[in-house]
Amino acid sequence: MDRLDNTVRPYAWGSTTALPALLGTEPSGEPQAEMWMGAHPGAPSRTGRGTLVEVIDADPERELGPAAAKFGPRLPFLLKLLAAGAPLSLQVHPDLEQARAGYADEERRGIPADAPHRNYKDANHKPELICALTEFDGLCGFRDPAATADLLAGLGVDSLKPYVDLLRAHPEDAALREVLTAVLTADPDEMRHTVTETAAACARLGGDYAPYADIAHHYPGDPGVIAALLLNHVRLQPGEALFLGAGIPHAYLNGLGVEIMANSDNVLRCGLTPKHVDVPELLRVVRFEAGDAGVLRPEATPDGEEVYATPIDEFRLSRFVLPEGAAAHDLTLGTPQILLCTGGTVRAGEHELTPGQSVFVPAGERAEVSGAGTVFRATVVV
Repeated sequence: MDRLDNTVRPYAWGSTTALPALLGTEPSGEPQAEMWMGAHPGAPSRTGRGTLVEVIDADPERELGPAAAKFGPRLPFLLKLLAAGAPLSLQVHPDLEQARAGYADEERRGIPADAPHRNYKDANHKPELICALTEFDGLCGFRDPAATADLLAGLGVDSLKPYVDLLRAHPEDAALREVLTAVLTADPDEMRHTVTETAAACARLGGDYAPYADIAHHYPGDPGVIAALLLNHVRLQPGEALFLGAGIPHAYLNGLGVEIMANSDNVLRCGLTPKHVDVPELLRVVRFEAGDAGVLRPEATPDGEEVYATPIDEFRLSRFVLPEGAAAHDLTLGTPQILLCTGGTVRAGEHELTPGQSVFVPAGERAEVSGAGTVFRATVVV
């Protein structure tokens, strides 16, 4: 079992206070957006044996067990603490077939890996799950088109009326596709005017419109503001989660959470960003299906584990809430795990963990936790 020393990423949208409050450190005044735990080459966790990339590369079968045969000689997930102080970009992720085809195509065309217009950094999909540690606001999936038509109509903005008519006049999938296409391909000057009027109306009306007013405050004139109005707004309470599968448009707005994802960098953006938006490729990947956001709540097992059930195998996230005086829990598994403390003080093997501290447990190695606090477990399904 290895204690992890993890990197904090200072993305501009990060909160200046949420991670320091969890870690019990003084804020630096700079944004602290994400703490990465895993073997991503961009910022691998460090151990007493070297980086986690080096540790796994030295003996994948020992460190990963049967996961090495199923997923290859690498840790197939990345675990994060994510602290959003401002909205992230509106985005979707490809499915595995799309990622493989897109990556192969861009490699064949010789697009440099670091080119700003490159869509596919690798050949993997990127399903992800966010579990709230505080109240957590986000956008997830398309709202029912009729409800969105009513929401837009309620703003009283003349330039939104064509979108209202489209949403009311077509079948669900066609309506959503036509409106998103129209928003993202509109004349930039006209769209800036529409966004400005929409933002003012959202701020004036408040209520259900308030989250979109805040988005517009951070991204003035961005067509992603109008695209965001097509999506479900959800406010997670601590312990609740969202699963973001392939093709589901989403954005995180504000709050602190534990995020886990398949190890990939493939993102197609819909707006709320100065980065490249490839509209034709985006429209190929987005799933134009309406429904609610699908809030997940953990399912308790007899041994005290609370599991966030998802339909993919690259990661499995669960948590243990250890009460004062409880017997030690044996968390030994035949698969690799990262254990993350988010509350209280717990002991994992020989390591005492306080909030924000974590350990890597190689496949099959004994893992016993005790103390009073909350521990998240990240592993895989084989």
